[in-house]
Amino acid sequence: MICKRIQVANFRNIASADVEFHEGVNLLCGDNAQGKTNLLEAIYFTALGKSFRPAKEAELIRFGEEGARLVNQFHDSLRDQTLAVTLFGGQRRRIVEQNGVKISKMSDVVGAFRVVLFCPEHLSIVQGGPELRRAYLNVALSQLRPVYLHALQRYNHILKERNSLLRHAQEDMDTFRATMPIWSAQLAHEAAILAAHRDRYVREASEYVRACFADMTGGSETPELSYVNSLGLTGEALCDREAVEAKYLDLLTTRYDREIGAGTTLYGIHKDDIQIHLNGRPARLYASQGQQRSLSLAMKLAEGSISAAESGGDMPVFLFDDVLSELDIHRRTYLMHELRGRQVILTATDAEDAAIVGGVKIIRVKNGEFILGGVAP
Repeated sequence: MICKRIQVANFRNIASADVEFHEGVNLLCGDNAQGKTNLLEAIYFTALGKSFRPAKEAELIRFGEEGARLVNQFHDSLRDQTLAVTLFGGQRRRIVEQNGVKISKMSDVVGAFRVVLFCPEHLSIVQGGPELRRAYLNVALSQLRPVYLHALQRYNHILKERNSLLRHAQEDMDTFRATMPIWSAQLAHEAAILAAHRDRYVREASEYVRACFADMTGGSETPELSYVNSLGLTGEALCDREAVEAKYLDLLTTRYDREIGAGTTLYGIHKDDIQIHLNGRPARLYASQGQQRSLSLAMKLAEGSISAAESGGDMPVFLFDDVLSELDIHRRTYLMHELRGRQVILTATDAEDAAIVGGVKIIRVKNGEFILGGVAP
């Protein structure tokens, strides 16, 4: 998969930009706060319909403008395609188009253009909270399996309604008793679907991470990833969706008092985590910072490998936002070596950060403008 061209209008600090990329490494180079990350964000938005930074949609529109437009021209394994997203301020809904045809909702085209994002926040995926690791799973799986994305959307809607009932249970117990079993059954159904997909993905990722880490460390260290859920089940047990659904339903219908006291749903896939071990010990507690960064790097590379494996060998586009400067020379060299033959669009303040590999297309960025700076030898 290749992002050939991105056209941006009135997005963040970018008034107008028309940037072409080549099939290898593309470096967006410039000082901080010039628009490098904003361009990556625009590309990412056309893939997933959301930003990777905390922001309301209206805040993505350039100050003083009524709307923003993003047009991504890309090539997948079969043909050239175009994804276009128009954003509006106020109450107007966004417009999504694929190859010139309006699409009713963004989720219908998620996966058409696939990306793997690696940003500074991801360097904390081992040490940070479980929400980072759940986000890792959700982004990866949503681009690969439409059934997962649709189940996740339904789950989040049901969870929101169920939590509202729990918060107001004391005020209207009759409504709570009448409707809570319905919401609980629906939540258990979607949870069983999502848990099976997550467990399978984590087991696949663990194999890739183990192989990647062996390359980085010469085989001296062995990582392992495992899926942790409210039921304490893994592997084949999670494949029996009827049994898993029944177990979730039991949790969600026999502990109402505890949940009312907490004012929130205490059981379900929104509480899941990925347990990461290194040499049999929890990496969060015992791995050094360098080891944790190597694990983070391996997990992002695994995300790309699984994406390609499930898409007939078609690699996603890799977006790296200011991470090279955070890696030591060994990990930086390994990363750039592993990305040969894949399209990479990365940001840096210094062109030397990407000088490890040749043939880098340099694009200078200043005040939201993008100027081709040549190709580094």
